[in-house]
Amino acid sequence: MATLGDIGVSAAINLLSALIFLLAFAILRLQPFNDRVYFPKWYLKGLRSSPTRSGAFVRRFVNLDFRSYLRFLNWMPEAIRMPEPELIEHAGLDSAVYLRIYLIGLKIFVPMAMLAWAILVPVNWTNNTLELAKLSNVTSSDIDKLSISNIPLGSDRFWTHIVMAYVFTFWTCYVLMKEYEKVATMRLQFLASERRRPDQFTVLVRNVPPDPDESVSELVEHFFLVNHPDHYLTHQVVYNSNKLAKLVKKKKSMQNWLDFYQIKYSRDQSQRPLIKTGFLRLWGQKVDAIDHYNSEIEKLSKEIAEEREKVETDPKSVMPAAFVSFKSRWGAAVCAQTQQSRNPTLWLTEWAPEPRDVYWQNLPIPYVSLAIRRLIMNVAFFFLTFFFMIPIAFVQALASIEGIEKRAPFLEPIIEIKFIKSLIQGFLPGIALKLFLIFLPTILMIMSKFEGFTSLSSLERRSAMRYYLFNIVNVFLGSIIAGSAFEQLNSFIKQSASEIPKTIGVAIPMKATFFITYIMVDGWAGIAGEVLMLKPLIIFHLKNFFLVKTEKDREEAMDPGSLGFNTGEPRIQFYFLLGLVYATVTPALLPFIIIFFAFAYVVFRHQIINVYNQEYESGAAFWPDVHGRIIIALIISQVLLIGLLSTKHAAQSTPFLIALPVLTIWFHNFCKGRYEPAFIRYPLQEAMMKDTLERAREPNLNLKAYLQNAYMHPVFKGDDDEEDEDISEKLVTESVLVPTKRQSRRNTPVPSRISSASSPSLTEVIKEHPEP
Repeated sequence: MATLGDIGVSAAINLLSALIFLLAFAILRLQPFNDRVYFPKWYLKGLRSSPTRSGAFVRRFVNLDFRSYLRFLNWMPEAIRMPEPELIEHAGLDSAVYLRIYLIGLKIFVPMAMLAWAILVPVNWTNNTLELAKLSNVTSSDIDKLSISNIPLGSDRFWTHIVMAYVFTFWTCYVLMKEYEKVATMRLQFLASERRRPDQFTVLVRNVPPDPDESVSELVEHFFLVNHPDHYLTHQVVYNSNKLAKLVKKKKSMQNWLDFYQIKYSRDQSQRPLIKTGFLRLWGQKVDAIDHYNSEIEKLSKEIAEEREKVETDPKSVMPAAFVSFKSRWGAAVCAQTQQSRNPTLWLTEWAPEPRDVYWQNLPIPYVSLAIRRLIMNVAFFFLTFFFMIPIAFVQALASIEGIEKRAPFLEPIIEIKFIKSLIQGFLPGIALKLFLIFLPTILMIMSKFEGFTSLSSLERRSAMRYYLFNIVNVFLGSIIAGSAFEQLNSFIKQSASEIPKTIGVAIPMKATFFITYIMVDGWAGIAGEVLMLKPLIIFHLKNFFLVKTEKDREEAMDPGSLGFNTGEPRIQFYFLLGLVYATVTPALLPFIIIFFAFAYVVFRHQIINVYNQEYESGAAFWPDVHGRIIIALIISQVLLIGLLSTKHAAQSTPFLIALPVLTIWFHNFCKGRYEPAFIRYPLQEAMMKDTLERAREPNLNLKAYLQNAYMHPVFKGDDDEEDEDISEKLVTESVLVPTKRQSRRNTPVPSRISSASSPSLTEVIKEHPEP
């Protein structure tokens, strides 16, 4: 059981680590040769030039202005100084709203901490329950005397915790409602003021039914000319270009290696570079590197040309899906938000992601297989969550010195050394858990990709949802259950079965010490390591030294990264869960969480302003997920408090807590009905208003030219080969005439290219057969 001294050692180690990271960052960011690592966003915007181009030779690489080192913390006030409207213009609404999650944490927990320390901590401290419990071999520490565990069974003091639970719940709901309202307003304002984008006019159509007489492209054009005759503009069918994309990617990799060896040879022409042709270039026959890669690139160019021809001509390469563009936002909104046919499983429409957001690899996946894929991944996620309990139990073993000594007494002389004991209990559990979770986001993202989501934003949101569930089940509940059982094992054996729930009730608050160490490792030192960007720094300089030969190469060597919603948001939500659960149970944990939210807000604001280049812009579409997860954390905290008080002989007071989950669920449903539509639907009033303004400002806008190539697969837009442009032109479909091979053409309101005959229009049909 970690003591105050162990927590102090952990705090000292993590604060020292954070300080070292911040000092290293403050020095490295001032050096001219690191400018592209720590300010890449300004380079991508074309607003910053390299300081290594001019000046004395030494000054191009090293900052010799010693006065600038005295202001090494200036980046913090500079990060806060930019106003939110300017931040939205600079980095997008997604980034600005993401930062508001940290502000919500401060708005919720700062008042909570003040109330808890003013009211709950004195109520908890002025008891001696844990001192008496030590006589029954129940382990505890000084920090647990600040928790609810120190209140005797059946005490009237539990009414204080019940009242504070109501206060915390109402305050949290009030902050969430105000924030939901604010973000919804920001989203609508952003959509109204945003410049023209292809996704505003385009919908993604999936599960196009097969037709023996027409191709997918003809069928799509037919359907929308008939059902949206006044608004349909053009479309782009989805091609299965995954193999072609892999070939193009492989060719680009080969070209990079060829450039590398050509640069190497140009620097030293005394000997041609040689490589081995075996696995990973570790063995096999030695050949000339330049000639080898030239021949490989030539072979790949032929394969790419053949695959392009196949994609262009083979009907099997066309998938039953298409991006359909309309003449107005209003027309796109109507199509995206309505049912297109009497069979609700056909002609499924949804808003198209913006072109940057499209995950092209998943578009060719047949729609009928998506349900099976998601079932498989749900089962796989269940087993992943279940088996991860093993390393969680190992981490909890590290958190218990007493348990280790009982099972491995030969380690007692080493473990009992004061510093070693403090290090094990105050630092190692948090860092061990952090290490176990390193590969989890990558695994969850692979699972989301397998499920078939068609946009990067939906992939990240799906992965974030699973990461959050994983944290609840394994990191939170797993740590409490496994840790409590392990620490109180001796007490369990000696007590009767009826006494075990009481022991668990006392032990659950004691896990606050473990979570405090985790917060310091992940939320203090981890956030400081984020701003240092050690990995991108090393990779950039390696690329700059070996591969960069042009300004374009130098730009490609930069790795600004992005927010990483799939990893960052679940981590924030985990701190919300800890704070809400322990606010009434162990308020000593709240200051550690407040430090995390404040520090992370400053760091990520700096990163968003200077570093991150967001891959897409969803208009804060993720906010309902954020709101829902905080509600889940609030309900979990209420249910756990009910369960905890039931073990403390406070059964007569627990009925007063049952109303809290009911009220919280009602509040969530209210917010869902009032504010969530702004995030899943586009009001027709807003669409019409924006269309009217655009027609008044740009009456001669050629919208078709703007949209017809917007959703072309990137592999057809490359400029590496001369025929790319010709292929793009062939793959773009025209919407003037509809070729049809059907026996009946009465629903075709335009002439057919095949027969040159004109089918009667819909209005003509009505005239011929008037209603009685």
